[in-house]
Amino acid sequence: MKKNVFILLLLTLFSATTYAQKFALIDMEYILKNIPAYESANQQLEEASKQWQAEIEKAGQEAKSLYENYQATAKNLTDAQRTQKENEIVEKEKALAELRRKYFGPEGELYKKQEALIRPIQDRIYNAVKEIATEQGYAVVTDRASATSILFASPNIDISNEVLARLGYSN
Repeated sequence: MKKNVFILLLLTLFSATTYAQKFALIDMEYILKNIPAYESANQQLEEASKQWQAEIEKAGQEAKSLYENYQATAKNLTDAQRTQKENEIVEKEKALAELRRKYFGPEGELYKKQEALIRPIQDRIYNAVKEIATEQGYAVVTDRASATSILFASPNIDISNEVLARLGYSN
């Protein structure tokens, strides 16, 4: 009886190992650092962001100046003049908020530029990972950078260099 249970246990173990799934890791940060187009895209985004931020700061200074000017002269103004100045300040602040939304909002220029510059690079990486996973039979490919629960992974399962080679970047 013990022999039969032991044989059954061995058969179960062997069948479980034959159905084992293969896993691989990539390091997206490492891959992106080794793609010159990504660095160029980031520089373009940073330059545009600085330019837009400077424009917003200038508009903010204008609004602040209007407000300070109003504060200094409010006592000498009639009610109608005060209301007019207050409306000017409110309009300037609304324009400033609109400018921020236009450049940095969820559907803003920065988002659109990021989609145009970064998305094609990410798509190429995804397709390369998908091809490698399909060819080599990986059931799961995880990004080491975003998988915070991975404490240790063997370098043998890291396919980042294969992805770079598939994209035409040797390392």
